[in-house]
Amino acid sequence: MMEFTHFNAEGYARMVDVSEKTDTVRIATAQAVVRMQPATLEAIKSGGIKKGDVLGVAQVAGVMAAKHTASLIPMCHPLMLSSVDIEFEISEPDSSITIQCQVKTTGKTGVEMEAISGAGIAAMTIYDMSKAIDRWMEISDIKLLEKSGGKSGHVKRVL
Repeated sequence: MMEFTHFNAEGYARMVDVSEKTDTVRIATAQAVVRMQPATLEAIKSGGIKKGDVLGVAQVAGVMAAKHTASLIPMCHPLMLSSVDIEFEISEPDSSITIQCQVKTTGKTGVEMEAISGAGIAAMTIYDMSKAIDRWMEISDIKLLEKSGGKSGHVKRVL
């Protein structure tokens, strides 16, 4: 049975000690999906949202979220990120935008939470900027897709 690593011997929460781990290149990719009305998707694509460039702002928000993950999630280690890349895939048949966030660092701990935070906050930003015309957008499928580096090596979600 696997043990939770974020508890000390007394059962209290702790930040895991990574001082003995080896520095390796760590990469993680996560996604989030925003589903909306077709007219909302068209307004985003055409620049018809009054608050501005939705995907441009969402991209910056996702990068900022990845950089600030340790401030949001109590047991995450503050990391020096070497790269954060946010990409958007627009699907007209599904009336959705899929966000992928890839984060890289060289260090003692992985960047899965940073990638998940980046994708999730980018999705929330799309919602925030577009909610005046579509309050019923849906954010879903926030998940880790792939990670590499560290003791567990390379793992990829089977879709």
